[in-house]
Amino acid sequence: MPAPAHDGTMRAMLLDRPNEPLRLARVPIPEPGPEEILIRISACGVCRTDLHIADGELAPHRSPLVMGHEAVGVVVDQGAQARRFAIGDRVGVPWLGGSCRHCAYCATGHENLCDTPSFTGYDRDGGYAEYAAADARYCFALPARYDDVHAAPLLCAGLIGYRAYAMTGDAHRLGLYGFGAAAHIIAQVARQQGKEVYAFTRPGDTRSQQFARELGAVWAGDSTQAAPQALDAAIIFAPLGALVPAALAATCKGATVVCAGIHMSDIPSFPYALLWGERIVRSVANLTRADGEAFFALAQEIDIQTTPVAFALEEANRALAELRAGQFDGAAVLLPGM
Repeated sequence: MPAPAHDGTMRAMLLDRPNEPLRLARVPIPEPGPEEILIRISACGVCRTDLHIADGELAPHRSPLVMGHEAVGVVVDQGAQARRFAIGDRVGVPWLGGSCRHCAYCATGHENLCDTPSFTGYDRDGGYAEYAAADARYCFALPARYDDVHAAPLLCAGLIGYRAYAMTGDAHRLGLYGFGAAAHIIAQVARQQGKEVYAFTRPGDTRSQQFARELGAVWAGDSTQAAPQALDAAIIFAPLGALVPAALAATCKGATVVCAGIHMSDIPSFPYALLWGERIVRSVANLTRADGEAFFALAQEIDIQTTPVAFALEEANRALAELRAGQFDGAAVLLPGM
């Protein structure tokens, strides 16, 4: 599939400094390096991590920056050593954009903990644009059953959610704190695997509670409420440290509480009694390519109904604002061609 004729430039939404609106600009289309592919982007999810970057909660790594690490598109060019995909292939670009491949973590299959990683939309320009260059070795082929706009949220909300979910093991009663893009995907995976889902939202958010019930949650309520039964495990997607002791209090002995965000406010002190009973609190950091291959194989076999909320590329600031305010359920997705 040849690339359409263009003048060598593209539209992109640029972050110059944290806490400033993104600006629409016309910039050069990137040239793919030896191991890279050039992708014409059709859809890019808007993730809560993007909010942490835009709001300065994660320290800036480059400026100006094209954010976005849930990009879906078609390969239109490639470097001399990039042979994993062919021109015309549909690919997905995730958060992990590269790793050193030789540190102790990479050597033992823990590239998500690499000492010198490269993250899409943070260390390297991402998908809030019409084109992006990406290391082909860290991109994914996507399940054919999902179109571009429905596939985009799978690339972070799905992948990070899946890594967090895998850490809950064989837990039957699963609590999800913060019912946004990741939770609405993992709730469906858990339900189709025969597990009970308990959804916790911000106080008063009856809309998201109803959304959780529609996706199969057996119970949904405020994060200040007690679940009707003790949980075997909990995943905290909301970036609120105060939810850690709340989740521990909701679990039974031997349970695991997984903190799934890249950023979280400070965890307040809590009595040791909440942790006692061999409960575990752990974090999730990034993803590995093995996570992606496992998750996308699963996503091809089961029916995950992502709920995208579409925005034009130039509406990225509105998408971020509405995500920050919790004004929609599901996942925001930017469409450069909209």
